[in-house]
Amino acid sequence: MGIIAADLFVTLDGVYQAPGGPDEDEEHGFPYGGWQAPYLDDENGADIMAGIDRLDALLLGRKTYDIFAAYWPHQTGPIAEKFDSVPKFVVSRTLRDAEWEGTTVLGDAARDLPAVKERFTEIHTIGSGDLLQTLLDEDLVDRLNLFVYPVAFGTGKRVFRDGVKPAAFTLAEPARTYRSGAISLAYDRAGVPMTGIRVDG
Repeated sequence: MGIIAADLFVTLDGVYQAPGGPDEDEEHGFPYGGWQAPYLDDENGADIMAGIDRLDALLLGRKTYDIFAAYWPHQTGPIAEKFDSVPKFVVSRTLRDAEWEGTTVLGDAARDLPAVKERFTEIHTIGSGDLLQTLLDEDLVDRLNLFVYPVAFGTGKRVFRDGVKPAAFTLAEPARTYRSGAISLAYDRAGVPMTGIRVDG
């Protein structure tokens, strides 16, 4: 059985919206797109690429899929080559014919993803915030790979939105820090949170 890993670039206040460009995702009037670049360096980029190298299938929500499908097939380099070569899955109830070669459309995440996990070792979802909420609610996220950047906006789409199913996680590997002040954190799913415990002084 493989794992589903969610790869996310997030701010200190948990916002993942539009790290890659000013017009990547302006939904709800988000004015801060393109915030990741000032914090990237060679070490950080190498760790991001190492995560991409590990994936053997790509899982995307419809909005992120449309962005990726319009961009990556027309690029060159190791990321483009990796995304083009691996099987891709997009969860959508409206998409019928996916044009990006190697793409399978899944109509229902809870129903279809267990069978996908049987076929692959590491299925990574990148961005895809709406899909992520479904995966968290259905307890389908096995690992969170978070790159956390030292900036906060106070607005934007957040990884853990109000109403998300409570979950506990355990650190999967030591945290890494970068010269920019960014950090990377990997967490594995670890059941439900322990609450109601009094801390004695």
